[in-house]
Amino acid sequence: MTFKLPSRADHVGSFLRPQSVLEGRERLAAGDIDKAALRQIEDEAIAELVTWQEGLGIKAVTDGEYRRKFFHTDFLLQLSGVEETGGIKKAFKNDKGVDVEFAPPKMIITGKVKHEKPIQRADYEFLASKVSAPGAMAKVAIPSPTMLHFRAGRAGIPEDAYPDMQGFYDDVAKAYAEEIADLVDAGCRYVQFDDTNLAYLCDTGHREDAQNRGMDPDSITHDYAKLINASFAGAPDDLVRTMHLCRGNFRSSWAAEGGYDPVAEVMFNECDIDAFFLEYDDARSGDFSPLRFLPKGKVVVLGLVSTKLGEQESKDDIKRRIDEAARYADLDQLALSPQCGFASTVHGNDITTQQQADKIRLCVEVAEEVWG
Repeated sequence: MTFKLPSRADHVGSFLRPQSVLEGRERLAAGDIDKAALRQIEDEAIAELVTWQEGLGIKAVTDGEYRRKFFHTDFLLQLSGVEETGGIKKAFKNDKGVDVEFAPPKMIITGKVKHEKPIQRADYEFLASKVSAPGAMAKVAIPSPTMLHFRAGRAGIPEDAYPDMQGFYDDVAKAYAEEIADLVDAGCRYVQFDDTNLAYLCDTGHREDAQNRGMDPDSITHDYAKLINASFAGAPDDLVRTMHLCRGNFRSSWAAEGGYDPVAEVMFNECDIDAFFLEYDDARSGDFSPLRFLPKGKVVVLGLVSTKLGEQESKDDIKRRIDEAARYADLDQLALSPQCGFASTVHGNDITTQQQADKIRLCVEVAEEVWG
């Protein structure tokens, strides 16, 4: 397997929402405009965002998730048999040591999970129509299929619809495979799964919570790898398949910590994924030793640049950390990105648009200096 990403400098996908989009959402909620008018506002903002990304040298171009409130719910709720309920209350933490109360919405299953309509196709087609820089490609980030299981567990899946869990996994995988096939048919060749659950399984507290929901934190990793692979069933070889492991991202706060050791060997070797975006912005992500499990032909995108803090990292510090990572995985199997999205929810992180641009530019410049 050769290096399949469009560039050594990449990013997770979401960007701070512009004021026009935030105001448009408020006007829609107030009944002042309809959904078509909001979409026009989003279209104009996304077109500007594409130009902005290309101007910074980014080759994997996204729509910034401007059309979403949360990174996962807007997609998952368009599958039949899926509904939203209150999330798992977890104190998110920030660099100031302040707890931020937030309970991300969790999905529950109310019937058979089915893909009854295209979900991302129109969004992808609009994005792709605006991408024009040489070597650039439109990237679609969607929530991992594991999001339909981990946060609620067996209790969130009715036994009358799914008396055994394999039937549930099969239906979820089929729904995802149909969505990906539709995206591929539209021309998409870069899909990223955003997965908080494998990252949460690196956290002792979340592992205990998972056990309380009836899961085995070790065996579930194998189940999730099979689910992720089955979700790409039938996809062409030239589709770039990536996955981002996220420890929570809400207004510059996080919900989990811990190194990748509990999941690394299974994740790297059992998931048929081309590149893994791993958060490595601070000590809560552990060291680079889990990269020793990375097999040849796969890539780890090192998230060494924080999206939670406005302060700019130094090039020398980033290069030093890339050197540390290269002790465990070949330099040719590494790339660079910000550690997470800049706005996994509509609220966005507590940084400025200028700081956001500076961090993207930093990744591009360091990648050019390290890899050429």
